[in-house]
Amino acid sequence: MSTQRKQYPFSEFEPRWQQHWLEVDAFRAVNPGDADFDASKPKYYILDMFPYPSGDGLHVGHVEGYTATDILARFHRMQGFNVLHPMGWDAFGLPAEQYAIKTGQHPRVTTARNIDNFRRQLQAVGFSYDWQREVSTTDPAYFRWTQWIFLQLYNAWFNPASRKAEPISTYTGADPDSVRLAYVAEMPVNWCPQLGTVLANEEIVDGKSEVGGFPVERRPLRQWMLRITAFADRLLEGLDGLDWPEGIKLLQQNWIGRSEGALVRFTLQNSDCHVEVFTTRPDTLFGATYMILAPEHPLVASLTTPDQAECVEEYKASVASKSDLDRTELNKEKSGVFTGAYAINPVNGKKIPVWIADYVLMGYGTGAIMAVPAHDERDYEFATKFQLPILEVVQNAGGTDGTPTPASSCFSGEGVAVNSGFLDGLPTAEAMQKITAWLEEKTLGRGTVNYKLRDWLFSRQRYWGEPFPIVWESGQHHALSDTELPVIQPDMEDFKPTGTPEPPLSKATDWLRYSDKAQRETNTMPQWAGSCWYYLRFCDAANSDKFIGTESDQYWMAQSGKPGGVDLYVGGTEHAVLHLLYARFWHKVLHDLGHVATPEPFQRLVNQGMILGPDGQKMSKSRGNVVTPDSVISEYGADSLRLYEMFMGPLEQMKPWSTKGVEGVYRFLARVWRLAMEENQEGQWILSRDLAEIPLNSQQLRTAHATIKKVTSDIRQLAFNTAISQMMVFTNEFVNAKPRPIGSLRILIPLLSPFAPHLAEEIWSRLGFSGLASKQPWPTHDESLLVENEVELAVQVNGKVRERLVISKDATKEEIEKAALASEKVREATTGQSIVKVVVVLGKLVNIVAK
Repeated sequence: MSTQRKQYPFSEFEPRWQQHWLEVDAFRAVNPGDADFDASKPKYYILDMFPYPSGDGLHVGHVEGYTATDILARFHRMQGFNVLHPMGWDAFGLPAEQYAIKTGQHPRVTTARNIDNFRRQLQAVGFSYDWQREVSTTDPAYFRWTQWIFLQLYNAWFNPASRKAEPISTYTGADPDSVRLAYVAEMPVNWCPQLGTVLANEEIVDGKSEVGGFPVERRPLRQWMLRITAFADRLLEGLDGLDWPEGIKLLQQNWIGRSEGALVRFTLQNSDCHVEVFTTRPDTLFGATYMILAPEHPLVASLTTPDQAECVEEYKASVASKSDLDRTELNKEKSGVFTGAYAINPVNGKKIPVWIADYVLMGYGTGAIMAVPAHDERDYEFATKFQLPILEVVQNAGGTDGTPTPASSCFSGEGVAVNSGFLDGLPTAEAMQKITAWLEEKTLGRGTVNYKLRDWLFSRQRYWGEPFPIVWESGQHHALSDTELPVIQPDMEDFKPTGTPEPPLSKATDWLRYSDKAQRETNTMPQWAGSCWYYLRFCDAANSDKFIGTESDQYWMAQSGKPGGVDLYVGGTEHAVLHLLYARFWHKVLHDLGHVATPEPFQRLVNQGMILGPDGQKMSKSRGNVVTPDSVISEYGADSLRLYEMFMGPLEQMKPWSTKGVEGVYRFLARVWRLAMEENQEGQWILSRDLAEIPLNSQQLRTAHATIKKVTSDIRQLAFNTAISQMMVFTNEFVNAKPRPIGSLRILIPLLSPFAPHLAEEIWSRLGFSGLASKQPWPTHDESLLVENEVELAVQVNGKVRERLVISKDATKEEIEKAALASEKVREATTGQSIVKVVVVLGKLVNIVAK
């Protein structure tokens, strides 16, 4: 289309309106304390998930969620809300650091360039962000408060009695460091020597780093940890009050993984040591025929016999490069090694062999399991492969005898205890209670609750991240005071990994030396840190005294009285667990400590579906199927891009891109343009001569008010595609009307404004209407006008339709006959003939027979 004349001059007016909105600060959200703040106005806080400003820029998949939130933001402003719709940048992280290493440019330079490009692209689509509130996690004025929040965690503990975070000063124990919410621990981590940093499980693919494809190994490192596990139950309970998709809630519940069971102590043969095992099915204890330890378990080295030492070490080395995901969900083939040691089953005194296997993790439970192969699929597969005993101890309620389960089957459900001594004959629930009580009585175990959730590993061996406000002296860590924030990274030319677990900041010797006796912490925070609380900073971005002021927090986060402060949060499902869980954790700590008013950050959550490339595959540079907003805007305009992305289908669905689809909505917008405009002989756009200040007829009024009603309802339900369909119906109703009521545009343009804001502003302005289209009150419908008071009847003369008669639906046959015969078209068709018969079919037609 680039060589053809455009159907309407979007390239002329779209950039002009974008510039005007910026110049007049059209979408500024007014804060408490501002001179023009109106406390009586309801608030609406709508938020997009924080984007990472990569060098590739935006593609059309990013635009989908942003367009949806922009429509809602514009709609609520027109409905009289004070709308907070901000944008900022999650700009720390590994990609920027790797690019800096590769090119020699400081990550601050490349990050700023990427942000500028993202901002330009977003403004080119016409999003109504309050740009005065723009923040970047890399700005010292921002990460000063990220560091401050870390200190709140460092200086707090979780009091199990109150079930809340409290200042560490309230802890009366001897070792405050043992209970801090931010603490130091030696942890097995995913270490990538080439990248020189620890990686999360999600950053590893097939044992290699997602960035660069470098080998990853497991090794213990001193790390900063956050005690998120203390909040596990509250994180579960808090989900009940949130308007989130049930699937997302389930993902969070599964990640936290709360399970009730028993902790059982197994002694080791010929040893004073014992191994604790957590099990959710203590009733199957009699069926434990072997034990498995995680290869990293601290007892492996001491209990392995000399003749098994070599194969145990070889196996541990082979497991070191595997991620937790590879060892669990992706583990198709069970593997393991016998240690040569035996444990004693506490319920029957039998000795059982102790193995190590990669499907057992130190990060879950105690890093050891009692294997009951007759009633656990993984244990069954392992036992079958290594020919270990399989003993049935739970019989399916439909079973007939108590014989051992054959080696070809495994029953993991509930039933009746068999081959279990004093538990025999008891249903599972009773057997679990009895064995737990027995273990506690014999001091061999106890009932307990366990979680899959692990404490948050919160440090990275990177340069491009927030430095910790911590110093070390004589092996002890100490917090810096608030007055020393922000702690800013030193300017460095060499960002490369040191080749050891020592982070790049360890090379900044002058910066490292805090005093004669103390050195700074050289790890940096993970990228998650800045994105955990950005929604709070948006509420009060200019506040230099607090991360969020009390009045701003009360207004933007607490006014609705619901648990969550952000009214609507929109983003991709890739953040369904970790980002949301981490943000909720930080928010609860801040709430407990009295810094924020609400217990939850996000009240309503919507995940937009992915937009696939034209080939039906996920958009990526490697596939060559990326469609950029810049290319679509240059061909069809920003409004066409916005409208098409919303017209593709329901917001939550996955959808393939189609250029023909863009052309379709482009032609629709051109029809809207021609409702108001026409070209003169010189090719200039002027107001249409068909426009007239005349009232809408009854049919036009019905269509207009039906459109108001449906578009309003559909926007509230995020059904943007059907709202657009209804506006197409409206346009078709008026496009051939001559004369055309100007009042029709007074109704349509405000309705269209959230979807196609540039076109709406241009038409509104050219019609001479006052103010901005985006600032008009939202139209309201009149229900009485939607009632069908008239019907249309076809009038036939000798079987041929000559007229269409619009008449009251309550008209009698006599009235209809009289009106039909009075029609000029009927009179012309019957000139020189006699009316023989008139047949009236109510609600359908009038048939006139003439000779």
